[in-house]
Amino acid sequence: MTHLLYPSSPIRTRKPDEQYAEEVDAVRDAGFDVSVFSLENFQGGEFAAFPLLPLNAQVLYRGWMLSAEEYERLAAAITSAGANLLVSAEEYLSSHYLPNWYPLIQEFTPETHIFPVGADLETELKGLGWPAFFIKDYVKSLKTSVGSRVSTPEQVSTLIAEMKKFRGTIEGGFCVRRVEDFIPMTERRYFVLKGTPHAASGNVPEVVKECARRLTQRFYSIDVIERADGELRVVEVGDGQVSDLVGWDAATFAGILKEHFLNSEPPLK
Repeated sequence: MTHLLYPSSPIRTRKPDEQYAEEVDAVRDAGFDVSVFSLENFQGGEFAAFPLLPLNAQVLYRGWMLSAEEYERLAAAITSAGANLLVSAEEYLSSHYLPNWYPLIQEFTPETHIFPVGADLETELKGLGWPAFFIKDYVKSLKTSVGSRVSTPEQVSTLIAEMKKFRGTIEGGFCVRRVEDFIPMTERRYFVLKGTPHAASGNVPEVVKECARRLTQRFYSIDVIERADGELRVVEVGDGQVSDLVGWDAATFAGILKEHFLNSEPPLK
């Protein structure tokens, strides 16, 4: 039995966070049972789901991104409640951390070099000699302030300082990606469930199908964008539990969850 778990509203802790309210209605309509929990209380050391998680349930989390340490604690809390987190911490990081998926599909995505937190990035960028650099940590880019793109190695110290300021921490290390000539407004998100890729509308492109053959996690997202020469390129892979419904409506998303996590399950005896 798959049971869905969402973060609650910070104010009304027995109701889903407003960000996920429409999705919660859709998955309930699709036949799923749902619980919510206070993310704020969880981060403070307390986990309490409402309603209580059913014993032996396979719990699929849908919510905000969690650090590796937070995700491990969530898995332990769910186990203590008598249920099991469907996606293990190891599987979560296999999609959530860029260095874990990049080697498997590197010809479909911009060239990337990985550096530890303490690396001298300015020197490393000079060694690469690229005309521009896109820099993020293992999980996210900087979408505020100066942004994640720099044109000279000397600019990287400011970027790192801003990442620490706005993100609070550098998760994992640094990923330096080669800048390609992408066409704005062409990015699309696809979800892969148990090896089957899904599109919000239209057909699934061949590059996504090939990625789905290589990446064996049971639930993840793939973001694809068109380059100026017409080639489709993968810009991101993410764990499906913490991927927004960019370009998807809630009912369509609930339908693919139902297909793989309800309709495919054997009936209870």
